[in-house]
Amino acid sequence: MQASSKLTDAKISFKSSLVLSGELKGLKADKAEQFLNNLLDQKVSIEGKYYPNVTKVYLQVLKSAEANARQKNLDTEKLFVKIAKANKARKFVRPKSRFKFRGREGKATNVEIVLEER
Repeated sequence: MQASSKLTDAKISFKSSLVLSGELKGLKADKAEQFLNNLLDQKVSIEGKYYPNVTKVYLQVLKSAEANARQKNLDTEKLFVKIAKANKARKFVRPKSRFKFRGREGKATNVEIVLEER
């Protein structure tokens, strides 16, 4: 059985999302949550970087996937991250109210995490 969660148009870096996705694949769900919390508290780094914005989004998506697993009556102790992926989303024009960013293109990322019971 699987449980998944998806977030579309998250305003985070695509490159950083790919790095974090690679670190999460194959981890148990509780270990992945602990890793993300340690990364947020700057106890652990990935090649000297902490990726705070991306970590917050991934933590939110992981908690949502765990809640979906509980809803499907899956054993939460046996869950592991089967798929953690990031895809490029749409581009958007930043608002004109901020002088520094006026007219610049912003980029967004789609994040998906699939948990599976072993």
